[in-house]
Amino acid sequence: MKKLLLIGLIGAFLAACSSRSGHLTGVLGRRVYQPEIPLGMVYIPSGSYNMGENDQDVPFLHQTRAKTVSVQAFYMDQTEITNNEYRQFVEWVKDSIARELIYSGVEEDEDAADFINYADDYFDGVEMVEFDPANRDENRAQFSLNWDRKFSYEDEEYLPLLADMYYPQAERFYKRRDVDTRKLIFKYYWIDFREAARRGRIDIVPNGYDNQGNKVAQEHRELNTPPHPFTEEPQGQDADLGYFNKKGQNNAIRGHADRQRFIIDEAIQVFPDTLCWVRDFTYSFHDPMTNMYFWHPAYDNYPVVGITWVQAKAFSVWRTQLLNTWLVAMGDLFVNDFRLPTEAEWERAARGDLNNSPYPWGGPYIRNESGCFLGNFKPMRGRYFEDGGFHTVKAYSYNPNGWGLYCMSGNVSEWCETAYDESMYEFSHDLNTEYRYDAMDWDPPSMKRKVLRGGSWKDIGYYLQTSTRTYEYQDTAKSYVGFRNVMTHLGRGGREFSKEGGEEIRSDIQLR
Repeated sequence: MKKLLLIGLIGAFLAACSSRSGHLTGVLGRRVYQPEIPLGMVYIPSGSYNMGENDQDVPFLHQTRAKTVSVQAFYMDQTEITNNEYRQFVEWVKDSIARELIYSGVEEDEDAADFINYADDYFDGVEMVEFDPANRDENRAQFSLNWDRKFSYEDEEYLPLLADMYYPQAERFYKRRDVDTRKLIFKYYWIDFREAARRGRIDIVPNGYDNQGNKVAQEHRELNTPPHPFTEEPQGQDADLGYFNKKGQNNAIRGHADRQRFIIDEAIQVFPDTLCWVRDFTYSFHDPMTNMYFWHPAYDNYPVVGITWVQAKAFSVWRTQLLNTWLVAMGDLFVNDFRLPTEAEWERAARGDLNNSPYPWGGPYIRNESGCFLGNFKPMRGRYFEDGGFHTVKAYSYNPNGWGLYCMSGNVSEWCETAYDESMYEFSHDLNTEYRYDAMDWDPPSMKRKVLRGGSWKDIGYYLQTSTRTYEYQDTAKSYVGFRNVMTHLGRGGREFSKEGGEEIRSDIQLR
């Protein structure tokens, strides 16, 4: 009797665990996603506000007309990206290049066993695949760098292998063996979703086969859209993924004949333009800032400057891959990408949940009741030190705004993802307002403008207003321009972050 009871309990337990219930249950076994605020960021809930000037506009400027917009919830860095944080990116690129050089420097006559042991130290996964010591390029393509393996740049064994990373003898200053920053190149990829979303001409015979799998003589490239104006390469087209039934009806599904053309590969030099301190100012002495600002520990917590818009985008891609690689290693899921904020997101964050305030700290004044300035800018006539700063100040200086964000006005102007157009408020959508344009090298300079927000240590008070718009060219680096990252929140985006995700309530929205 006891055995029958035990068998019955086991059967009931197994039946309860079975996914074959005959009912719609969704995919079982998936963990409940509980969002976490990324380190160093704050949560900005979704909401609506009046974007643009609330009280005045520069006469005849006509570019900041108020517009009611709604913005999805997102996370934003509490501070601008600092020198120390950006240096992690530079060091990662440097170490990656060094590991590649060490790997490729293995002697050709080294036997296979020693080669495999050597590669095992520097690359992940070598035990799972057979190595061919004679074909290093093919081997390298299969494995990621092993960051758990430490090495020293001063190790005599590696010095000859790393020689190409340093300045040649003729370019050295006092014979110092410094890394050649021109060689710190970061290679990365991004997906052009907007191009992928466009509808092109239909390829009626994708890959040379019809719906029944019969070979068709017509070549795939014969129906391509016009070639690229400079490279003469075909631009690709849509593929007809539909199917005709016996009645002649087509379900009209469309896809892309070649997805590869939407995956854009990039390579960019990552070291900041430290000479921007000298270049930006005529008849002004800034040599010490050029020499020390980026690398010296005294400036670790100061905002990084001398970064182009493209470099800021590359940093965002690297930061995304850094986090997602770790999440996957922990058995977790990807999260949204780090990126530059849209202009609408930046202003939403800068206002600090104050709809009609001209400054992040409230308003309408730029001093507090004690007469102290509330941001780092150019007060009065050349009295740069009156606000407590001089050039830049530490990224967490002054008091944060209502969301907990520091230096949203002053210190350094900040890159936005948005392309600059004076009439953007006129034609942009009121939902996640944005305007983008991927400028080509042959485009006129006016098409390479990207939005700057927040004002900087060298700007007058007008540029510190949360609604003031200005711009800089995407391929320029300035001593007064930095950036911070955002990440779109996964979920509804309500004001109470503790209620985001999870299964503690049946509905995200509860009427009261």
